[in-house]
Amino acid sequence: MRHGEVHNPEGVLYGRQPGYHLSELGRQMADRVAEHLAARDITQVVASPLERAQETATPLAKALGLDLATDERLIEAANVFEGKTFGVGDGALKNPSNWKYLTNPFRPSWGEPYVDQVVRMMGAISAARDAARGHEAVCVSHQLPIWVLRSFVERRRLWHDPRKRECTLASLTSFTFRGNRIVSVGYSEPARDLVPVHLLAGAKPVKGGSKGFGA
Repeated sequence: MRHGEVHNPEGVLYGRQPGYHLSELGRQMADRVAEHLAARDITQVVASPLERAQETATPLAKALGLDLATDERLIEAANVFEGKTFGVGDGALKNPSNWKYLTNPFRPSWGEPYVDQVVRMMGAISAARDAARGHEAVCVSHQLPIWVLRSFVERRRLWHDPRKRECTLASLTSFTFRGNRIVSVGYSEPARDLVPVHLLAGAKPVKGGSKGFGA
């Protein structure tokens, strides 16, 4: 599961920085997904250590009567532009000293390598699978690591156009295992009607937004 909307009036790329919590709309998204999943056979709920992920996972854990676990491997991708706005005319790209970070989109040069994200995310969902063996688990993470993991599982290249990620706020990307092998991938958006139109997949990005690098 991707976390819900974050309160971020400055429009910065918050990345792994502390202090970024769900907005009121984000809390509604978390509650919606908790209601959607309340009848499922879920025995493990685990989240990234960042506040927005913890706050997204809490309503579900409470609804199921489970303790919320934390796995550092579910954290957002590291990024050199954290704490900055990201735009050509009014953000980090205005400073030529930042241009060196944009030399290799295939790695990517501005942050944590895609392969490293796949390795840690695969480790996290495998641990959740083992903890919930024979049942279901929910892992709350962030857009970029979720999308990169899905791309790897579906045998797509890891570098991509961020505007085409199918991983909107509070969405569910589901991996079904047979034994220790992933046999299918699913995707759903229980809170789609709550997501601002400009944040849905394929929508035109908002000026100053940070969705190209994760969140």
